[in-house]
Amino acid sequence: MLKIRTAHRPRPFAARLESRTESTPIARQLLRAYLAALPTGDRYSDTAELLLGELFANAVQHTADAPTDRLIEVRFALTGDHRLRLEVHDAGTGRPSLHTPTPDDEHGRGVLLVNELAEKWGCCPRAGGVGKFVWALCAPAPAPTPATFLTV
Repeated sequence: MLKIRTAHRPRPFAARLESRTESTPIARQLLRAYLAALPTGDRYSDTAELLLGELFANAVQHTADAPTDRLIEVRFALTGDHRLRLEVHDAGTGRPSLHTPTPDDEHGRGVLLVNELAEKWGCCPRAGGVGKFVWALCAPAPAPTPATFLTV
């Protein structure tokens, strides 16, 4: 019998973390571990870590209206078209909005960074009607080209 080998897509990953600033590096560490298991995970790492850090930090900062026992959930998945989908779920009611901060603003650049770095991003209500999730698609960086040597 002939066995046909099919491409294996990695399983999605999800974890729940405390809604605290100190959880942001933990979320990035979980993403690094997920990407390390992918054959081309290094092609996403820099941009994906920055995107996830911004999304998670925004969730912590802007969920003051959520109950204090609510956790923030992160999800990572590789899509069929080789995009990395990042999601951050929280119980807050606020929605991210894109605006241009003034030079004196000490905050307000996170969504601007997400808008510039993500291939696409958006915000959706969560199933069950409590809170929302913000998602971003991260395209892989181009594969490095092999070095060419000139002979003289």
